[in-house]
Amino acid sequence: MHIGFLTPEYPHPRSGPAAGLGTSIKNMATALVENKVKVSIFIFDQQEDDIFTENGIKFHFIKHRSFKLIGWYLHRKFLQNYLNKYIAVDKIDAIEAPDWTGITAFMKLRCPLVIRMNGSDAYFCKLENRQQKQKNFWFEKLALQGADHLLSVSSFTAEETRKIFQLKKKIKVIPNSIDVKRFQPLQEKMQEGSILYFGSIIRKKGVLELPAIFNRVIEEVPGARLILAGKDVPDISTGKSTKELMMRQFNSSAAEKVEWLGSLPYEAVLDEIAKARVVVLPSFAEALPMTWIEAMAMEKALVTSNIGWAKEVMVDGKTGFMVDPKDHEAFSEKVVTLLKDPRLAKQMGKAARGRVLEKFSTEVVVEQNIRFYEEVVKRS
Repeated sequence: MHIGFLTPEYPHPRSGPAAGLGTSIKNMATALVENKVKVSIFIFDQQEDDIFTENGIKFHFIKHRSFKLIGWYLHRKFLQNYLNKYIAVDKIDAIEAPDWTGITAFMKLRCPLVIRMNGSDAYFCKLENRQQKQKNFWFEKLALQGADHLLSVSSFTAEETRKIFQLKKKIKVIPNSIDVKRFQPLQEKMQEGSILYFGSIIRKKGVLELPAIFNRVIEEVPGARLILAGKDVPDISTGKSTKELMMRQFNSSAAEKVEWLGSLPYEAVLDEIAKARVVVLPSFAEALPMTWIEAMAMEKALVTSNIGWAKEVMVDGKTGFMVDPKDHEAFSEKVVTLLKDPRLAKQMGKAARGRVLEKFSTEVVVEQNIRFYEEVVKRS
């Protein structure tokens, strides 16, 4: 069996920055190859054209092309023709693409097309109560309607996407996975009183709620510290730096205990997770948050939001606590509880890793994907 992945991002030294989408594809591609499945990765909008094989994966770096007229259509047709060439040459059995921006709208491929829902633009606009460009909605709807099979990383994302686009097709749910060998607990690095947020410093991740929460925490635990690791993103509502908006909200006592680390190399992020006593992730918009799963795999007790997808990842009161991020008092109380009760935090951390091993480890998830694709190929 030979599976191709079409993607705008992938964590490779020669490609551009990659977020959760690229990381999840890499995890799956690596695991598929280890299970004797052939894999090709088609990364579009790159700075150069190139084809090479590395660690058993065939990479296609596809240079960005500019078109004077109807570029949105010609770009997709160019990618369609490129894919169809290698579907024939390399005997690719199925192509998987993301739902974001509807890149496969207008494409007609010579093998089954699978779209995996990691959260479309329309999906996130709905969660964030933002207006979506009509063109983007149209592209995403056409792409989803034109796919032969639909996958989603969470049941919540599947059902919300179904409602948004009025989809009739069956949607299979298979979560993204992580390499649990890479995300290992390192308890010896733990620093008492440390509270970590990691990820983009952006409104939709709930970071604007953290100052009010930490102001309350510091009253109960004066030795607590809040560490924030991630890129500062301009706020979509005000256009201002999200970090600056947050800084204005900390009281003087809390502000002295806040550390801004900025964007870090990933290995450094893992080190910060290892140091944290508590990880706070109060996000308002996710499909399946990889940051949550990574912290859980490292045996961290979490305090997270309680929205939609959350119950598919967390078990409230067992792997940590789920709270409405806007309920600052309740959220801060849970953080304080974990800071004051190291035994409970450790117990929840172990339960968190256990849930990841059971539900999100690559070894478990790759088997689900292989069975799914075997059925896709059989039907075709």
